[in-house]
Amino acid sequence: MKFIKKAGLAAVLSAVAVAASAMTPIADEGLSQVSGQDGVSIAASLNVNVGSFQYTNTTEGATGASVSFNNIGFTGLIAATIDVISGAHFGAIRTATGVDGSFFNPASDVVQIAIPTAAQVTLPTAALLDMSVASITMGGSTASFGRIAMNDIDLRGTQVWIWAH
Repeated sequence: MKFIKKAGLAAVLSAVAVAASAMTPIADEGLSQVSGQDGVSIAASLNVNVGSFQYTNTTEGATGASVSFNNIGFTGLIAATIDVISGAHFGAIRTATGVDGSFFNPASDVVQIAIPTAAQVTLPTAALLDMSVASITMGGSTASFGRIAMNDIDLRGTQVWIWAH
């Protein structure tokens, strides 16, 4: 008798669990009324190395004139949010920030990629982006002019917008 009661209880609980997790389709009209948390957050700890960047002068008489930036490195933390915003919302942002909107179609939605501001995310200075170039050489020479570094590159507050047209 105990087994039958336990089996019955298990069957009822299973039915409730399946019913609670059942997916039901929503028509486009109904989906437009749904609201909730939107967007995606991305965080990355960068450790990027570019072997070299080379500029070569190809004008007449300048054969072989080049400069190479060798072992370019980027390190540090970066965090970004990705949201879809309405054209009207972007229009308000564009107006507030002074972004030239002559090329923008306000009828379409916009994908916004934003790096949180300093007020939204606190990072220790050691976590900010650094960029370095290990050596700078000319022509086919291996002699270096030295190296350069840019430290504590703070991209917080940067925004990028993407839309179709």
